[in-house]
Amino acid sequence: MSFFGFGQSAEIDIVLDGTDGRKKADIKTEEGKKERHLLYYDGETVAGKVNVTLKKPGSKLEHQGVKIEFVGQIELYYDRGNQHEFTSLVKELARPGELVQNTSYPFEFSNVEKPFESYTGSNVRLRYFLRVTIVRRLSDIVKEMDIVVHTLSSYPDMNNSIKMEVGIEDCLHIEFEYNKSKYHLKDVIVGKIYFLLVRIKIKHMEIAIIKRETTGSGPNTFTENETIAKYEIMDGAPVRGESIPIRVFLAGYDLTPTMRDINKKFSVRYYLNLVLMDEEDRRYFKQQEITLWRKGEKTRKNLQTSSSTSPQMPHLVQGGDGPHNHHDVNAPHAIEDMKREDEEDKLVGGGDGSARKKQVSEADQGNE
Repeated sequence: MSFFGFGQSAEIDIVLDGTDGRKKADIKTEEGKKERHLLYYDGETVAGKVNVTLKKPGSKLEHQGVKIEFVGQIELYYDRGNQHEFTSLVKELARPGELVQNTSYPFEFSNVEKPFESYTGSNVRLRYFLRVTIVRRLSDIVKEMDIVVHTLSSYPDMNNSIKMEVGIEDCLHIEFEYNKSKYHLKDVIVGKIYFLLVRIKIKHMEIAIIKRETTGSGPNTFTENETIAKYEIMDGAPVRGESIPIRVFLAGYDLTPTMRDINKKFSVRYYLNLVLMDEEDRRYFKQQEITLWRKGEKTRKNLQTSSSTSPQMPHLVQGGDGPHNHHDVNAPHAIEDMKREDEEDKLVGGGDGSARKKQVSEADQGNE
């Protein structure tokens, strides 16, 4: 981006080294369009050259110095006047003087720390860019060039399955299980729903992937929910003992890794939302957080042969906190109540080891 001022007589061009062999990645703009920029990773060197071209041959350009900056910046859309820079490196390319001909300046930012992934969301943007400034008395000449940064992770040491029993007291008890709690961005979610008790007439069940973006803090906290994908996994009334399989492929969706408290400015989390609808069109749901991470391309072949949590494994994988793959209807369980969409108080936690249940009155069941 250039800022043109009175008397501007030069153009700036930034050329990065190794562009032919470097991958590019898409990233959204604020308007929702996609742009492609060169892709970098944490610790990689960013180097190249800055070309300054005089618009009129034979003219001269007086300046108070030429500099290039590497910037990592978070911008909250509700606070656009304050950009929060978490990385800022500066190199002087030229001392104050005059330019009388087209000039090229080499630069190098060695082993640059890039701790966070590039991200454009509903209320926040995290970007990395190079900025060249020719300092002048009246109006600086500025050129910016964006790059995209991806953060890579390795297979998690612990990746337990998710298993929970939820329901409505004396009306519905179901058990859902997902094979893992952490998935890479090209993974497959494998799971199943097991009906332990069915005394209400269910006509429909679906599962959705929800992205929740939280920005700010205190009174300036904003939360934005986006449904990334939605699948119908059952149509019709289930019976006691029935099992419904789940298989969700993540590769086709625009996902990012889970981001928690990035520079104390924002978070991006993902949830699996299980929704049931009865014949009176009352909807009950239960959300479960999952962790998404980006797998490095270079180590993919080695990890596929050694991983015990392969996304192609057809059966559910238990995490190591005890065998829970067999269903015993008579065994005691801690039951969490499902949440009805129009009642905020239906969700009851069950993590204290005892059955914590919330009664649903006959009026609740019949008067909506």
